Amino acid sequence: MMKGPILLVLAAGMGSRFGGLKQLEGLGIHGETLLEYSVYDAIRAGFSTAVFVIRKDMEALFREKVLSRFSSHLECLTVFQEPNFMIDPTLVSPEEVHARTKPWGTAHAVLCVSNIIDRPFAVINADDFYGREAFNAMGAFLSAEDQQNKRDAAMIVYPLDQTLSPEGPVARGICTIQNGILKEIIEHINIEKIDERILSRQSQSAEIELAPSSGVSMNFWGLKPTIFPDLADYFIHFLKTKGREPKSECYLPMAIDYLIQHRGLIVNALTTGAQWFGVTYREDRIQAEARLNTMIAQGMYPEYLWK
Repeated sequence: MMKGPILLVLAAGMGSRFGGLKQLEGLGIHGETLLEYSVYDAIRAGFSTAVFVIRKDMEALFREKVLSRFSSHLECLTVFQEPNFMIDPTLVSPEEVHARTKPWGTAHAVLCVSNIIDRPFAVINADDFYGREAFNAMGAFLSAEDQQNKRDAAMIVYPLDQTLSPEGPVARGICTIQNGILKEIIEHINIEKIDERILSRQSQSAEIELAPSSGVSMNFWGLKPTIFPDLADYFIHFLKTKGREPKSECYLPMAIDYLIQHRGLIVNALTTGAQWFGVTYREDRIQAEARLNTMIAQGMYPEYLWK
């Protein structure tokens, strides 16, 4: 029997705005994490394997609090995002790597699984809720056998105004989409709704007003293993330009944009009725809990996901 696509979960983040490990926060009625709802939806959309990229120092806690709850429902693998993985010592010295306090970013996290991914895969963040329709759409794209271009990728698009936090600014990848194809993605690191206007503050003196309906990436990508050589080339480019900055991060959306512009990558923009939510700030958890409770009350999810 042919295996379904792989779900690649990025769970090595530090949660600096949240002030802790968001990926381990229990928000469901019985302490379920947002990640568990993603895995639940992914299984029903045909995904058969989940690969989790984590930090080595959180392995025991991650296995106890998260994996133990659903590891019997699908194949689960863990991979560490090691700070020295794929780091050319002529570009960044071992001492500089050791001095870093943050992981190398989401593009590097994806590269960490390049030796074990052998079929189409979706990439998600561990601490976001993406919605069942999003997993159904991505599962169908990755499972289609008649795709003409095996290098094609996909992303789930969400409207900007549905991805903001009332607690403070957020970072979002603003997308330019033409005829269902992603043409450009620009990372904005300080977006906030102020007096009914959505503003991206580039600096203390410069700001851009963004349309509420602007399409954004929430790091839900559909990729093929053929992307890894190009992604590795981009990471080397990143190391040459920003590798010596101790807090620099190589973001997956920026890598995708580079591959669109310079390597001809075609990214299909998948629009669904899915509702995204997350916990950028600790205060966001109240609203997230309420939304999960509402969906459970409406019968969209069982009270016990894994019973």
